[in-house]
Order: sequence, then C-alpha cells, then structure tokens
Amino acid sequence: MKTSSRSGILLGIIAIFFFSNTSFAQQSSPPRILPMQERAEVQNRWLEYRLDNVVPKLIRRNNIDMWIIDGREYNEDPVIKTMLPATWQTARRRTILIFWDNGEMVKRLAVARYDIGKFFKTAWDKSKQPDQWQRLADIIEERDPQKIALNYSSTFALADGISHSEYEALTHALPEKYQNRIVSGENLAIGWLETRTEPEMQVYPMICHIAHDIIEEGFSEKVIQPGITTTKDVEWWYRERIRDLNLTAWFHPSVSVQRATDPDTSFLANFSKRPAKNTIRPGDLLHVDFGITYLGLNTDTQQHAYVLKPGESTAPKGLQKALSEGNKLQDILTSNFKNGRTGNEVLALSRTQAKEQGITPSIYTHPIGFHGHGAGPTIGLWDQQGGVAGKGDYPLYPNTAYSIELNATVDIPEWGKSIRIMLEEDAFFNGDSVRYIDGRQTKLMLIPRQQ
Repeated sequence: MKTSSRSGILLGIIAIFFFSNTSFAQQSSPPRILPMQERAEVQNRWLEYRLDNVVPKLIRRNNIDMWIIDGREYNEDPVIKTMLPATWQTARRRTILIFWDNGEMVKRLAVARYDIGKFFKTAWDKSKQPDQWQRLADIIEERDPQKIALNYSSTFALADGISHSEYEALTHALPEKYQNRIVSGENLAIGWLETRTEPEMQVYPMICHIAHDIIEEGFSEKVIQPGITTTKDVEWWYRERIRDLNLTAWFHPSVSVQRATDPDTSFLANFSKRPAKNTIRPGDLLHVDFGITYLGLNTDTQQHAYVLKPGESTAPKGLQKALSEGNKLQDILTSNFKNGRTGNEVLALSRTQAKEQGITPSIYTHPIGFHGHGAGPTIGLWDQQGGVAGKGDYPLYPNTAYSIELNATVDIPEWGKSIRIMLEEDAFFNGDSVRYIDGRQTKLMLIPRQQ
C-alpha cells in the first residue's frame, strides 16, 4: 500500500509512543493534537487500509458476492459516511458504492458523478447512460452476483442506512431475478463499523489519554472552587476546553454530585433530573460523563472526584472502598468476554458472578469506535438488566472496542447511606482478553490535589 512519507513518519512516531514502556496515563503532558491537514492524511491512510483488509474478510465471512451502499447528500447511510475521504463532509448528490467479489479479489467501484477520492473509481458516464439506476442495474447484470447485500436492518440503526425511497428505486431498476437475490447487509455493516484495525489501535490510546487529561484538568482546583463553582459551570468548561483543543464532543458532558446530606436519588435522576445548577461543596463525590471525537474515533468515560473537607487529605475510606467495588465489577465483566459469546450471555454471567461476590451490579456496556454508541453487541441497558433482545444477541468478535460502562451500589458507613459508583472506560477486545486502551480509574481524584 502506497502512503506519503509524511504520514508514514507520523504513524511511526505514534507507534513508538504506543509500544514504549511508559503508558500515556503516566506522561506529564498531553499528546500533541494534529493540525487538520495531518489528521486528514492519517484518516485517509486508515481508510485505505480498512478497504483493503477489512471489507474482503467481511464479505467472505458472510458469503456475499456484492455489497451495495447507497446514500444521498445529507441523508447518508452511517456506513457510507465512514468510507468517504477525509475532505468529504457528506456524500455528493446520490453516491452508490459497490464491492464485488470476483473470486480472486474484492473490487471497488462507484456509480456516482465523481471518483470517490482515490478509493472508488466511478463506473458511470452520464453522457452514455443518463439514468443512474439503470447504470447500476447494468453493472449488476454484467457481474451476475448470487447474493447482493443492502444495508437494511430491523435491529441495528447503524445497519439500516438505505432509505425507503432509495430501496424502492433500486429494486425497481433490477430484473426480478436480481431482486430475489437481495439480502440484508446487517452483518457487513456492523462488522465494518465495529472492527478496529492495527493502525487505529496504535493511536487510540493517545485519543483516550487526551480525554483522560481533560477530565483530570476539569476535576481540579484549576476549575473548581468549592462553594462557588456549579456543576453546570464545569460542564461548560469541558465544552469550551474541547473546542480550545480543536476537538469536538459527541455529547454534552454531564457533571453530578452525591453527598452525605442529600436524599438518595435514582440512577435516572443523575442524568436527566439533576439540578440545573448544583453548587459544589467540600465533602462532595463528583461524577462526570465525558466523550470526545478525534481522528474519526470516539471516547466515552465516567470517573469520580472527591472534594476534600478542611483538614482532610484523602477521601473517606468508605468512598475509596466503593471505587474498589466498582473496579471488581469491571474485572468480572471483562473476564467474561469470549469470542462468539453474545452480549446477553456476557451480561447474565457477569451479573450472576457479581451477586455471588456481594456486589449490587448494573451493567450497560456498549461498543465504541466510529460512533460513541457504536456498532456491535449491547451488553445490558440500565433499564434492561435481564438482556436486550436483538442487539444483545449479537456475538463478540475479535478486534473490537467497548465502553465498559456500569455501576455498583455500595454502602458508605461514614454517610449512613448507599451511593452508586458509576464507571466507564474504553477497552479493546483482541479475541482472547480485554485491555483498557489508556488504563482506568482506580483512585479517586482529589480536589484540591495533594502532594
């Protein structure tokens, strides 16, 4: 595969960082964030690698002869958006991508007015065939595929990219025998979106480290003045900090408080019914839910900080133990990741084991990658702890990433009440084991920091 020397040097440097003995979480300064031109070079290199290596394996794994992905400008299939060059913000007019397995290799072409960068050459000359749909039909007849995959799915929104009108126009243009060969491309779409490649995984630790670094800065005396700063202030500080770094957020950060003097609140209340402005006080246990998008990949993290009271130099032992219980629940969950096991199976096993160890669990883990709530198996929802029909029945595959999201309800003797330790850390499953992409929180952050 040909790549520019500049991109090669860039990824080589990143690889050196990744494989060094010092983890990103231990470095004192955040990684360099690339300017836009260099980001595009990296993303295009990744895209070429993915098209050359991921698509052929998926097509043959699912015994598909032709995969057609169709989208219109501003109404793109979620898959097609991840296959466009980095300088393309949207599809142009109607863009139709075709992957065709001729038995020797998987060829790529487009039925579009333009080449799709260097990745798909157009096979449509409008001056010779004015009808775009008829040109697609001609290409199909010329190649005579036995199984034609289109992106429609009743289970996964990310695999349901072809609109009703586009499906009708496409099938109307085909002879009946080819209409009968159309199958769902659900497994192709999910497989494409969920698979993380080696070049991506060389850089993902840096992306997660950037997110961790921003969280730590926000949960510090640099930002929080107890008695003055509100949770809303911190949320908007996070949004501004993300923008200052020329990054984007895929959701608005949330900051919530648990404290000894407040009544117990439901899990839902921490997210949708918490006070709009809650002044942060000494003795508060803070929680943040935070995610960024960089180089087309997303992070999703939940961590905790404790605001020290006068005379304190550490958090109450009950809170420290509570975080350890959350870490134990993480360990139980990730130990049950097995190749081919469904999300519902992982959920059921993990909940049973957690209860046997005296932990009160709630597990709602999801894939992550091109999308924050990504493609792949759902491992519980906060309100569906008995399993999730459809999405939870999808199996785990190697080389996939997940936000290990869960909470443990723990008694705090010092407070005379229970709290929820709500954790979320991004992790990678290689088919044999799970590793956190940039580590995980095992100690409460303290405000102010102690030497």
